[in-house]
Amino acid sequence: MTSVRQGPAFPPLPVLHHGAGFWVVAVAFTAVMAYSTVPTPLWGLYEAADGFPPIVVTFVFAAYAVGVVGALYLAGHLSDVLGRRRMILIALGVEAAAAVVFVLWPELPGLLVGRVVNGVGVGLLTATATAHISELRSRARPDEDPTTAVTVSGIANLGGLGLGPLIGGLFAECLPAPLLLPHLVFLVLFVAAWVAVAMVPETVARPVGRQPYRPQRIAVPQAARPTFVAAGAAAFAGFAVFGLFTSLAPTFLAESLHQTDRLLAGSVAFSVFAAACVAQVLFRGSSVARQLRAVLVLMPVGLLLLAAGAVLASLPLFAGGGAVAGAGVGLLFRSALARAGSTSSPSTRGEVLAAVFLIAYAGLCLPVLLVGAALLVLPPVTVLVAFAGLVLVAVLVAATRMLHQDG
Repeated sequence: MTSVRQGPAFPPLPVLHHGAGFWVVAVAFTAVMAYSTVPTPLWGLYEAADGFPPIVVTFVFAAYAVGVVGALYLAGHLSDVLGRRRMILIALGVEAAAAVVFVLWPELPGLLVGRVVNGVGVGLLTATATAHISELRSRARPDEDPTTAVTVSGIANLGGLGLGPLIGGLFAECLPAPLLLPHLVFLVLFVAAWVAVAMVPETVARPVGRQPYRPQRIAVPQAARPTFVAAGAAAFAGFAVFGLFTSLAPTFLAESLHQTDRLLAGSVAFSVFAAACVAQVLFRGSSVARQLRAVLVLMPVGLLLLAAGAVLASLPLFAGGGAVAGAGVGLLFRSALARAGSTSSPSTRGEVLAAVFLIAYAGLCLPVLLVGAALLVLPPVTVLVAFAGLVLVAVLVAATRMLHQDG
């Protein structure tokens, strides 16, 4: 009887405490969101390298949003069944694959493919990581107010989106090979994050037996539907502002304000998301009603300043308006998540959060496509002013409805 030689047995990875796992998931979440916006200040370089017009940027950006929305619809809720950690590991693997596509295929077809894959990873991650962060924190500190976990997940999400353009701008202005090096750096980060997340405790008990698959649905009790609809509308309107600054802001800066510095473009986008994070931290102990009242002040001021900056060709007004509006969006989105979360049970938290992010990323994509189409026939200033006006109306309606629902 012949014996079969066994290969070397690798010891299993250690399991982190819930408190340490909380921070590991938050950092991984931040890295993925940052990578999704790293190309923001680099699109001009891609245009020059591949010879496509600025309007094509809107289609490349839409490819990313299609990936996000598709993944949220098909799989964003599956962590309720398959487990949070497993879905985050899959998302990190998808993001690593996106980085490889960008490295090996930097022409327009590759950009489209890479952005779709990038979006799929984000769609798999957002609701899952948000739920996992909350559950890890509640296990580590069961007596703590849940606002800490909400704040950290919000900062990881929006802060990551803001860091991406700043990092991309730094690579574009200060380092060689700006269309290659960022993707290699993030590829290494994703591999390291994958190993770290593999040691994070699971917080979902997988159901016994095979569960039938179904795509994302919005299963909200009849009485709670007005609350969810208002929250979804707020998320859609708020992310429309983010979509503008992560896709077409460099175009507006170059054509209307005559600013072509890549680091400046990244810094302007960063300021919008940074303001959103700061606002969430400052209002972390405040009621949803108080946050919504702040939204009703910040959003009109910010969008009016943004429009004035475009009309007067004033960079300070444009950037300042974006930052003020960003603070309003941060509070608006936080309020929307809180409102939507109030309509869910623990067993459906991932599903409901996935639905909110699905609506939010539709807001990130659809208005930008309309803006891009409008730029074909209208001057940038006219388009930006119209955009600001429409978003302002949508925000005021959604925020007012949520405020009234507070009783």
